[in-house]
Amino acid sequence: MSLISFLLSVPVFGWKDSSDLFSKVLSPQNLLVLAEQFVFVLIIAALGASFTGKNLRSALTGFPVVFLLTIFALVLAGNSTVKGLNLEAVIISLSLGLIISNFLNLPKWLRASLSTGLFVKIGLVLLGTTIIFSDILKAGSLGLMQSLVVVISVWYFAFWTCKKLKVDDETTMMISSAVSICGVSAAIATSGAIKGDSKKLSYVISMVLITAIPMMIFMPIIAHYFHFSQEVTGAWLGGSIDTTGAVVASGSLVGEAALKISTIVKFSQNVLLGVAAFAISVYWTYTKNPAAQNAEQKPTLKVIWERFPKFVLGFIGASLAFSFLISPETAKTVSKKKTMLLLSPKNWCLQNLNKEGV
Repeated sequence: MSLISFLLSVPVFGWKDSSDLFSKVLSPQNLLVLAEQFVFVLIIAALGASFTGKNLRSALTGFPVVFLLTIFALVLAGNSTVKGLNLEAVIISLSLGLIISNFLNLPKWLRASLSTGLFVKIGLVLLGTTIIFSDILKAGSLGLMQSLVVVISVWYFAFWTCKKLKVDDETTMMISSAVSICGVSAAIATSGAIKGDSKKLSYVISMVLITAIPMMIFMPIIAHYFHFSQEVTGAWLGGSIDTTGAVVASGSLVGEAALKISTIVKFSQNVLLGVAAFAISVYWTYTKNPAAQNAEQKPTLKVIWERFPKFVLGFIGASLAFSFLISPETAKTVSKKKTMLLLSPKNWCLQNLNKEGV
């Protein structure tokens, strides 16, 4: 729909004080844009509920709750002070969810109607539209090799460390992917690939985001102390910090060259998300499926396909389409105008950082 020029306006969430809040975010014009977003995504949610066999009435009843909580988290994250602390919308959403689930007794009909897993998978598919191969190639052969070596070595080291500390298998897989590829998105994709526990996923997301804050602040200071060049600093930041928003913010503290290289390195790692999710899903099927315990009943290709997370194919397909089938100008326009609810928080943060000129 976006490719045929159906582009909704992007809501404003950035504000500094109460005056900004009411004149920009809560202005009649911006509320109208949010209403358009609500109707559009409600239609998508209804289609998703129908295709997945959920009760349509129940799904549409619970959807406004998810939408309002998301808007509330985005408004809080849009505050300049909160942005300065690198507290993204995802950590605020996570906190709200923990508060609600632990202190409020939600009715059963509401719990049953929430299709948040579906929204996450749609968001991951759309995340593929931001992975443009021409941008990745700008890093050059050495840059791509660095990204590949960093992802593989860090993934294996994290996996080995978790095993030594006797961390359970699900959490181990999520942590390894999160710290080696692209943080929150990688953790969510891995959780979907192995059908992981949502509570364990929440722990991993919290750890990634909380760790990114001191890294974002202190790594540029360390690089300056040791007199690293901007190019070396940018490669270090992009390869070490797990969230793209924190990479951009940290690179900006160093300089333009560091910002450019750190972003390219991080995007080079991000492109491996689809490949990693595919490999993890196949590994998990063969090692954790009950049939795998019997050597004579190893999972067949049919079993792998049934357990395989189909959103991975959507992610890869979206990336290939936006990289090779449409013009760069169209891809750039559509990516900027994507529906706010279906954007991953890190990409939403990136856009707002750029808008604010940070």
